[in-house]
Amino acid sequence: MPPDESITNWVSQLKAGDAEAAQPLFERYFGQMVRLARARLRGQPGRVADEEDAALSAFDSFCRGAEQGKFPQLKDRDNLWPLLVVITDRKAVNQVQHDRRQKRGGGTVQGESAWHDGKAAGDERGIEQMVGAEPTPEFAAQMAEECQRLLARLPNDALRHVAVWKMEGFTNVEIAAKLGCVERSVERKLELIRSLWKKDVA
Repeated sequence: MPPDESITNWVSQLKAGDAEAAQPLFERYFGQMVRLARARLRGQPGRVADEEDAALSAFDSFCRGAEQGKFPQLKDRDNLWPLLVVITDRKAVNQVQHDRRQKRGGGTVQGESAWHDGKAAGDERGIEQMVGAEPTPEFAAQMAEECQRLLARLPNDALRHVAVWKMEGFTNVEIAAKLGCVERSVERKLELIRSLWKKDVA
């Protein structure tokens, strides 16, 4: 069975309540999730295992959410990775905020001055030091660099347009309408893109 079909089948099995389908998905994606969490947590004080904690929590939330039907758009590998990126990023942010709350009095309500210990370097003060819901510049830069690198691996602009539209969340039908072609043509282009990117990763 082709790898793409295997992942799609594992996703379907997990959504149907088959917990064993989580293991091959874990083996396939956990390393990438750890790298994403590491990029998000870079520069934050904490344990070495923080990025693994965030990735484990993210994968657990993904599995429980899939089994409970919380991701209706999750159908195959095209939907899976963007979803894992979002969950991992949120878990990393939540982890930093949780750690800081524990260090600041276990959740006791305090003013903005509580976020400044008087030792911060530069002009960072108060709430500006808190991790926000948006990606850090470092995380965004790493993701942008990786996307540009992968797009540069594609041999023509047509494939690059398809890849970008897919990353932006357009369906195959919508992309076909943009290109003025049939959906099967889009599917073939996506298969070629995956094949080229797999070779690059390998």
